[in-house]
Amino acid sequence: MLLLIAAPRGWGAMRVAQERYVSVMNWIEHVRASRLIGHLLTERDAAQEVRIHGVGAFLLAKYRGMAESAEGEQKRLADGKALTELVAAALSGLAMAGTYGVMLWLILSGHMGLAVAGTAVIAVRAGSASLGALVMNVNQLHEESLYVQDHDRFLAEAARRAIPAGGRPLPERVDRVVLDQVTYRYPDRDEAALDGVSVELPMGSVTAVVGENGSGKSTLMKVLAGLLLPQSGTVRWGGADLAGLDRSQVFDRVSLLTQDFQRWPVTAALNIRIGRPAREAGPTELQPSVEYAGAAPVVAKLPHGLRSLLARMFRGASELSGGEWQKIGLARTHWRTETCAADSVLIVDEPTSALDPEAEIAAFDAIRRLAGPHRAVVLVTHRMSGVRHADTIYVLAGGRLAEHGSHDTLMAARGRYAAMFETQAAQYAAGPRAGVPHPSAPPVPEPS
Repeated sequence: MLLLIAAPRGWGAMRVAQERYVSVMNWIEHVRASRLIGHLLTERDAAQEVRIHGVGAFLLAKYRGMAESAEGEQKRLADGKALTELVAAALSGLAMAGTYGVMLWLILSGHMGLAVAGTAVIAVRAGSASLGALVMNVNQLHEESLYVQDHDRFLAEAARRAIPAGGRPLPERVDRVVLDQVTYRYPDRDEAALDGVSVELPMGSVTAVVGENGSGKSTLMKVLAGLLLPQSGTVRWGGADLAGLDRSQVFDRVSLLTQDFQRWPVTAALNIRIGRPAREAGPTELQPSVEYAGAAPVVAKLPHGLRSLLARMFRGASELSGGEWQKIGLARTHWRTETCAADSVLIVDEPTSALDPEAEIAAFDAIRRLAGPHRAVVLVTHRMSGVRHADTIYVLAGGRLAEHGSHDTLMAARGRYAAMFETQAAQYAAGPRAGVPHPSAPPVPEPS
């Protein structure tokens, strides 16, 4: 009879917990979206368009609608919880009445003495309360176990996707890095981002990779850096296959400078030193990198030089423009490359997008000078003027290697590279642009 009293409470608590869990799972993206809208309304980067384009009222209306939907869901849960608990309490009350009814029958039929019945009443009340507390604790454990199962599943998925630790040591001497017939397809795409691409990067060389948006340049750089393993084909550092190497050693030989490199909310000095954070360095040790990147004027105008905090969310901190940040990024790259004694690869992806023309030319010259006997430089850019001096230029189109060679060779071939180069060159030429082909257009044959 005590179990009959406790069972409806257990059912009700279990049902409420499951309803709440299902609601959280179904509405979690909704909650994230509402938080994102709230962030967009208050963040500094979006402030200009929020004010000038009048986006504030639009976003507030969206936020209000989402808040009303969330309140409606909470009301639905509260109503369902109240109804479930009412039914459970009614059933539990009926079981309690039935228990007392059985006790009364036992007393009247002479099967139970009055003193025993009084003790039984006290036992029923105490036992019912104890079972009720047990049911609530078991229910809380059940509800938390639903999220623990999700957590375990996430950990298993993270372990499956994690870069494995350990592996064969990277050869000390690497004369070249070779990508041989590399193919990679993202899980959510039907078409391959890279399809049978072969690239060779000798140490001491400057290699350029060009192509239209979506041609596979960024994916190629991730494969080269060891962030992604090809699904077919091989990546060899020296004669060693990347798939079996200790990936941490590969990362130690790679330097990366991208268009959207991280702007850390720390001091200017640490923003440079973070290129190799384990190595201690003061302003004197960092100065050559600052000079190399042309960042000395940027540092000079900061209130505390390299010790200035670059994070406007803190009181007294400073902020840099996009071009100034790119000079800090180049200084960080120089610091990382110069502190690597072994053969290494420097990957530079659209490094000059925020620089003025004069600074852009200086930046490309500085990047090319980073190539040396023990370092290969890979330059990915849409600025065709910056790649003409590369030793080898690879042209990607639709995830495939369209052509490769030196600037002069590719211009003479009158193919995709020549069309891209002439399209950009025409922007600076006087007169009409009628004769300039689109980069994706087939080459026009020379008249015989």
